[in-house]
Amino acid sequence: MFRLSKSRLFMLLTLAIALLLTVGAVSYLRILDEEIRNRFENKRWSLPAIVYARPLELYPSLQLSPKMLESELLLGGYRRENRPEGAGSYTRTDNTIELTSRSFHFPDGQEPSHRLVITFAGDQIAALNDAATSQPVLSARLDPMRIGSFHPRVHEDRIVVDRESLPDLLVETLLLIEDRSFYDHHGVSPLAIARALVANITAGEIVQGGSTLTQQLVKNLFLDRERSLLRKAREAIMAVLLERRYPKDEILTAYANEIFLGQDGNRAIHGFALASTYYFKRTLDDLRPDQIATLVGMIKGPSYYDPYRHIDRCRQRRDLVLTAMADHDLIDTEHMERSLAQPLTDVDLQRSGLNRFPAFLGLVRQQLAEDYREEDLTGDGLQILTTLDPHVQLQVEENLQRTIDDLSTKEDDALEGAVVVTTRETGEVLALAGGKVPARHGFNRALQARRPIGSLIKPAIYLAALNHGYTLASPLLDATITVNPGSADQWQPKNYDHLEHGRVPLVTALANSYNLATVRLGLDLGLERVIEAIDALGYQESLQPLPSLLLGAVEMTPLDVCTLYQTIGAGGFSTTLRAIDSVMTADHHLLTRYGVSIEQRISPEITFLLTHALQRVVREGTGAALLRSPRLRDYGIAGKTGTTDGLRDSWFAGFTGDHLAVVWLGNDDNTPAGITGSAGAMRVWQHIMESIPTAPLEPVAPSSIEWLRINRQTLRQAPWFDNDTMTLPFIAGSGPIPENNRTPVGETIDRTIKGLFDSLNDLLR
Repeated sequence: MFRLSKSRLFMLLTLAIALLLTVGAVSYLRILDEEIRNRFENKRWSLPAIVYARPLELYPSLQLSPKMLESELLLGGYRRENRPEGAGSYTRTDNTIELTSRSFHFPDGQEPSHRLVITFAGDQIAALNDAATSQPVLSARLDPMRIGSFHPRVHEDRIVVDRESLPDLLVETLLLIEDRSFYDHHGVSPLAIARALVANITAGEIVQGGSTLTQQLVKNLFLDRERSLLRKAREAIMAVLLERRYPKDEILTAYANEIFLGQDGNRAIHGFALASTYYFKRTLDDLRPDQIATLVGMIKGPSYYDPYRHIDRCRQRRDLVLTAMADHDLIDTEHMERSLAQPLTDVDLQRSGLNRFPAFLGLVRQQLAEDYREEDLTGDGLQILTTLDPHVQLQVEENLQRTIDDLSTKEDDALEGAVVVTTRETGEVLALAGGKVPARHGFNRALQARRPIGSLIKPAIYLAALNHGYTLASPLLDATITVNPGSADQWQPKNYDHLEHGRVPLVTALANSYNLATVRLGLDLGLERVIEAIDALGYQESLQPLPSLLLGAVEMTPLDVCTLYQTIGAGGFSTTLRAIDSVMTADHHLLTRYGVSIEQRISPEITFLLTHALQRVVREGTGAALLRSPRLRDYGIAGKTGTTDGLRDSWFAGFTGDHLAVVWLGNDDNTPAGITGSAGAMRVWQHIMESIPTAPLEPVAPSSIEWLRINRQTLRQAPWFDNDTMTLPFIAGSGPIPENNRTPVGETIDRTIKGLFDSLNDLLR
């Protein structure tokens, strides 16, 4: 029987173990290689969707003050300089602003950078000229302001750039400080490790690392923060595999996009491109040598060398890098001395860039959910252009908070509010506030607070009446009424002033928000007709035909109310309120354009009559306090106040020629707010409209509309000598007959006599 010697057996066992180790090592290397390949070739980063405001279109005659433009430039990340030569810079002198815009990829193509001189006359652009040639410019579109992002669970943010976008000086400085032999080693540098080992032994502590850029990239992309020899060995192996599979420039570019360079709240700043805009409001190609030195110096410890929190520490590190740049001829001595004299940063830091207007972004996300999955919004780097107007949004936030503070008492500061502002004709949402503290995340009252709307329902009731044979002069009885008398559901509504006003014209009942006349009108029409009118205005929820509906016992959000009034304001055309303009891919290809979709729900004639009635609400009814505003007195505003039982909710909805806005004030716990619609919500609305450029409301009467003088008592056509009259619009042929049933011949005689008297008066002057 053949027997192995001990030495031969040991050798075979050694070979078997070696073979197993080799097979295991090869398998392990294949697993690591596959992990690297999948990460690099499939998708390196989950990129957040970036949300932008509307672009600002500049042109002569635009209603825009220098203060408003400067405010928007600062919000958009522009920096104020003595000479605005770099993209994203501006200077202001008196009534002139000179700026250099940033290029931007819009759905219709790339808008190049413009260097413009903008001259103002008061609150209007008087001239727009090219800064280089002084030639007039018809119009120019500025790059839109970034207002937020939709992030994955890990709140990393970055602007991904390619190798060509990395400035040579940045790359040379990075390699000088972090990895001088980058283009010579194969992922691991034994010389660097030995040099670091000697330095650390000499210092008695870890003062220098020996990791290459490739090892740092591997650590950031694939490994955890554990400090162990096993993890270090894995890092070295993966670095070698990475270098074996991918070119140096691709690895360098990945590093430049991945490197962590600071924290903005819960948003991690990754990559040189985002850090450049975050710390300096500059693109990479616009960085000065001192700013490049600051960013490269921060790699050693972004929090430790934060240029805003640790100024001296960061400056020392920057100066050390600048000196090294000069010693190795990356910059000359003159540049070094000039750079050493520069401040760390010359701009104010804008934190909370993750989500600047959370309430508006809530609406954007809600509307995107109809077309995009959550993973599309948090991983593919979509670019979302919205309708938000930054100036209007800021005025909404400021005036809502200020007015609530004025209305609140020291004992009770629970009062809250919400505002929605749109363009009157197209339904683009320009601004949205979900509470009195604009930056607070959480409950968005504009979208989520469903509250009784009170008298805001009344225009729908009067719309139903106009659709079924009533006119603005139709007599209504404003007197006590008991609904369902003797039953458990008995209801006896009252007017706000607890008075009865007797026989009044329909237009007066609406203007003064008479509850008794409205309830009688609604019951005469039938609740189903009222519900049909509410549906026609765009409300999509089902409603129960209960009498309390006639005084607004239906809960809606401010956005729902805005939809109803949008249909009236837009001339009877129902349109979906729109917060998004378009969606593009990360590489600027158009995915979706959200156009205006309209449907005529109300005839132009009826809409004109209803709009006139709402103008009388402001001219002579519950909204008359608006006439005390010199800014708005002659703007022909149409609107409606709303107050719910017990003064729990204060509402106002109204529109000018350009804008429509809905305001709600109240307490979240539904306790009485103690303010009426005119005393609370209408004040917020007034302050907002006073602070933004808007146009008077001047409805154009359809050709079938005629104007008649009506006696206020008889509600019939009045003769020429009658002084107790009002002039109202009617659809031709629907007006009341003249007093005493006068014939057309009698009217002609009246007009003739009046003409003779007028001629005689002219001769006697």
